[in-house]
Amino acid sequence: MIALPPNTTLLPDAEATARAAADHLLSIVDTATADRIAVCLSGGSTPKRLYELLASGAYVGRLPWSRLHWFFGDDRVVPWDDPLSNVRMVREAFGHGAALPTTHFHFIPSDGGAEVGARAYQRTLQDFYGADTLDPARPLFDLVLLGLGNDGHTASLFPGKPVLEEETAWVVPVPEAGMEPFVPRISLTFPALSSSRSAIFLVSGAGKRDPLSRLAAGEDLPSGRVSSLGRLEWLIDEAAADA
Repeated sequence: MIALPPNTTLLPDAEATARAAADHLLSIVDTATADRIAVCLSGGSTPKRLYELLASGAYVGRLPWSRLHWFFGDDRVVPWDDPLSNVRMVREAFGHGAALPTTHFHFIPSDGGAEVGARAYQRTLQDFYGADTLDPARPLFDLVLLGLGNDGHTASLFPGKPVLEEETAWVVPVPEAGMEPFVPRISLTFPALSSSRSAIFLVSGAGKRDPLSRLAAGEDLPSGRVSSLGRLEWLIDEAAADA
């Protein structure tokens, strides 16, 4: 088995990984005292299964939907109904049940292009947060969900791209993706993603063995740069860990 990151929970498969993430969210909302709970969503197949679980009978009645606000770590600059859109994926996964207030889904705007959408989404986040500067004592998100790309990227922060060095902006345009599909993207930056009470990487499948091995070897990959003001955890299934 390859070396795994600190704070890793090893799980049998992608289904167990998604369920563990759902239970983690339940633990967060059960202890949250604020009126609003902010969750930053990730794209990908395992996160999609997580969202389906949250909208299922096993979980839907246990979540305070009126307090939950859902944001996005990144998205592709395509129409919201495009198969490549994270908005479309999340809508399909959550469904359209009456228990899910649609006004609490804060989608990344894509119709004006990457630069316009990035500025608009940063304004959305700042308005929700109530300030234009992040305060280390007050996280932006209660939970950030993250994926691990086969090249080591997370959100749309790809290896070797200049946006990796961004220290001020919360949201940036990514005019050139580092892997297919090669369409422009909009992504949260490390400062925004790391402003969290809790963060979780969801990692499943044999395709993730290579980036996990590279992280273990100390390679400077974007996914290894994410931190949290609280606890950063990894939920990894046995196929990814080569267990």
